[in-house]
Amino acid sequence: MMFRSCRVAVLGIALLLPIHASADELRDFCADRPGLGTPTCIVDRGHVVIETGLADWTGEFDRPTRTDTVVVGNLLVRYGLTDTLEAQIGWDGYNFQRMRDTRGGLFAERIDGAGDMTLALRQSLRNPDGSGFSVAVMPYTTAPTGSDVFSAGDWGAGVIVPISLDLGHGLSLGLSPEIDAAVDGDGDGRHTAYGSVVGLGITLGETVSAALETSVFRDEDPSGPTTIALVGLAFAWQPIENLQLDVGAVAGLNSGSPDAEVYAGIARRF
Repeated sequence: MMFRSCRVAVLGIALLLPIHASADELRDFCADRPGLGTPTCIVDRGHVVIETGLADWTGEFDRPTRTDTVVVGNLLVRYGLTDTLEAQIGWDGYNFQRMRDTRGGLFAERIDGAGDMTLALRQSLRNPDGSGFSVAVMPYTTAPTGSDVFSAGDWGAGVIVPISLDLGHGLSLGLSPEIDAAVDGDGDGRHTAYGSVVGLGITLGETVSAALETSVFRDEDPSGPTTIALVGLAFAWQPIENLQLDVGAVAGLNSGSPDAEVYAGIARRF
């Protein structure tokens, strides 16, 4: 626990350190956070972007039980390898989950544990700054590094093809089609999962933006196929260059989806 606390403290200090590189040499700051989709932009060569979830709450209200999950420390580190290619390493954070019997108001179970890690590359195919009509491809793999309950239990892989189009007047359209070799629910074997996110980006001012998104994903798990449908609204604020704060909310659109999610985070470029 002490090591984890020190690591979080060091990360917090690093996020607030001044940046010595000239902002004039860099593209506009473009973070992966917030939202459901994946952006097309690439981190500038030799620079690092650190993005972390300060807190993320998800609620599932399937009678007669209710499950609340809080995730802290969700982390994504992005590094610009070339002008059009970046590498990523991500961690799903530390999970605290509580399951309760809603009929009697008693706690049925309370568990916690670490999530898995993700390794990815994002290659821009057009406009690495995300302007105009921009396209990228992002293969990734997931490593089963987490605790049993919060880990997939085996290696997984997938590819996302982010696409964005500037519509003018402060609006942009984003697509994130994806296909995965997802780990089976029992942790033994893999199956196909696929879907896409469609979103509308809205510029609200020089430092504030919003995104209204919806996603639909089909998971062909042998134990029983499921469809997850979500709608989300997120806001991002860049109070100074190279620093972004964000909040967002997500709602499930069908019985196979989590009912609600609220989150907040921070991103910093070095």
